[in-house]
Amino acid sequence: MGCRSLIYSFVARGTAVLVEYAEFGGNFTGIALQCLQKLPPTSNKFTYTWDGHTFNYLVDNGFTFCVVAVESIGRQIPMAFLERIKDEFTNRYGGGKAATAVALSLNREFGPKLKEQMQYCVDHPEEISKLAKVKAQVSEVKGVMMEYIEKVLDRGEKVELLVDKAENLRSQAQDFRQQATQMRRKMWLQSKKVKLIVFGIIIALILIIVLSICGGFMCGGK
Repeated sequence: MGCRSLIYSFVARGTAVLVEYAEFGGNFTGIALQCLQKLPPTSNKFTYTWDGHTFNYLVDNGFTFCVVAVESIGRQIPMAFLERIKDEFTNRYGGGKAATAVALSLNREFGPKLKEQMQYCVDHPEEISKLAKVKAQVSEVKGVMMEYIEKVLDRGEKVELLVDKAENLRSQAQDFRQQATQMRRKMWLQSKKVKLIVFGIIIALILIIVLSICGGFMCGGK
């Protein structure tokens, strides 16, 4: 595959290149910088192809990691290189010097790291391939787990909704029982009142009949 499969790389903050390394000179550096100007600011991966070369970019948290590669090696090795450089750069400069560094000021201290990682990725394609597969499997498992968690949470919301409905029904049933008890007590009292009124009327009728037969309160007198 050769040490020149990855031929140029840089790390930029916005459009300012903080560090770069090139295996040899060429117009690919200018093209890479032109592409940098047109990249969207959102975190993502991008690849452009031109004249037998791929221009690969990884945008993350305001920093852009780029590598130019010969088209024949595909995207796996360039993208693996970008991931490795991103991790190493973030661990070394995250939240510190890189936030205020001026253009190309990190060449001396981080430029050798670009060269080292470019050489490593080119010399160990099988390892890079295995790591890419493992990462893909991890991402797949993560995706499945996230989907499962979402379903569980959704199911939990539905169960909670059912519990709330059951609690409302139980509360309504309790209120209904209380109202029914009150209604039965009220009906019982009304029934007693009616019975007392009827009983009083019957007594009064009996008294009226007796008095009318006896001719007043002198019934039984001679």
